[in-house]
Amino acid sequence: MSRNVYSEIYLHAVWRAKDGRPLIKSEMEEALYKFIRHKCAEAAGVFCHCIGGTEDHVHLCVSVAPSVLISDLIGELKGASSFFMNKRLGRKALQWQAGYGVVSFGRNNLDFVKEYIEGQKERHGSGKVSDRLERIDAEEE
Repeated sequence: MSRNVYSEIYLHAVWRAKDGRPLIKSEMEEALYKFIRHKCAEAAGVFCHCIGGTEDHVHLCVSVAPSVLISDLIGELKGASSFFMNKRLGRKALQWQAGYGVVSFGRNNLDFVKEYIEGQKERHGSGKVSDRLERIDAEEE
């Protein structure tokens, strides 16, 4: 990629545990999120701003370079994280559902998206969620 490129590409991604089950137990959450942050740091052109979620899904806020293929990034994060957690726990404890949701947003919304992700448990507990930031599939027509 050319060094003469300026970009501000902010993404919010969400993916769910297999069958929407509560597979992300509180005792595994810290290690899972730390691992995903580490994978983002290793990926060229990816910066993780925030990660969070609930027992059945993960939210991720990243900045990416124009050269990053989103589907490859999310696929790698999902595959590597489930492999890591299952190996660490010695059993098939974490599986991801097929698919994911991703929306882009502007720099002015970065704080909102980070706060949204950091408050996942409270938001879901009170039912105050954003349909746009929770979607993983296309609307049916």
